[in-house]
Amino acid sequence: MPKRQQLNTSETTSGQGLLWLFGAILSIQGFGSAITEAGWNTSFGVAGLLRAAHVPEWGTLLVGCAGAALLATAARRHSTKSRASRRP
Repeated sequence: MPKRQQLNTSETTSGQGLLWLFGAILSIQGFGSAITEAGWNTSFGVAGLLRAAHVPEWGTLLVGCAGAALLATAARRHSTKSRASRRP
């Protein structure tokens, strides 16, 4: 039975970076669009695309929640990785 190969550090680092990036983008676009639309009755970015697709107003909040979930996953992986590197 062949041994499982460890992922290259650069591959895991870039994947971790993408989680942070997409989480931040989705959070800003989702929550920012919802706030802008509620406060100024103006759609931009994700909200504008979702309105054109006839998605209900709470759809932008779902996008923001998806971003928050990605950020939480990235934070959990980061803390797990840092704890593992501190072990002897």
